Amino acid sequence: MSNKHGGTGHFWVQRLTAVALIPLTIWFCFSLAKMPQMSHANLSAWMQSPFNAALMILVISVGLYHGKLGLQVIAEDYISNRSTRTITIAIVTMICALFAVIGIVSVLKLSFGA
Repeated sequence: MSNKHGGTGHFWVQRLTAVALIPLTIWFCFSLAKMPQMSHANLSAWMQSPFNAALMILVISVGLYHGKLGLQVIAEDYISNRSTRTITIAIVTMICALFAVIGIVSVLKLSFGA
């Protein structure tokens, strides 16, 4: 990070996403457990609820952002070569962004009845 307090902000954002994932994960697990069976039709019907679709988008985006932050810390701690570390962080960021877009588009597609 460029400023001398950048690590503190990173630390707090990582903790905030971790705390946000607690109720989101509990909601997700209980929602899936209440489903009569795991079929495409049941999942599509479940995802057509705006509430479920919105929370699922939050699970995907917050989860992937939290994972990206954690992988960034690992790269910063264990990759000593600056250019390799920068490239690794950029690749991790792009992969997480790609997965987020795929996940969110999938949720929207299911929620609109595809």
